[in-house]
Parts: sequence; structure tokens; C-alpha cells
Amino acid sequence: MNKFTLEERNLICIYNTGSRTGLLSELTQMQTHLEQDETELLELAQSVMDKVTAMSDVEFDSITAELIADFEG
Repeated sequence: MNKFTLEERNLICIYNTGSRTGLLSELTQMQTHLEQDETELLELAQSVMDKVTAMSDVEFDSITAELIADFEG
């Protein structure tokens, strides 16, 4: 889980649909709504997308299980 920063984990929690491809789709869609001056959020979303794209579905499922446990704990 340490592969993601706190900000990246928060973004994953906000846009997670329950699947790796769903998250990537939501983040792609979100980026289309950003204003030109929202570069920090754009870079954050791109960072998450790069990391999530490089993982398998099994790896993604394990990190989202950790996110839920962190949130409930």
C-alpha cells in the first residue's frame, strides 16, 4: 500500500467503482472536467492512473481491501 501517497489513496477512495478498470474510467472522465489551472489535481490523477495501470486486478483488489480496512479502523 505504501506505493500510494495519502492524497493518491484519498483519490482512489473517491473515484473507486469496485474495479481497476472502473477506477481508471472514472479518473479519465474526471480529468475532462478540470479547469486549466487545476494542474495539481490533474497530476495527482495521472499519477494514480499510471500506478493502477501497472497493477493486476488481483493487486488492485488487495489495495482496495486495505483502503476499506484503513477507513473503517
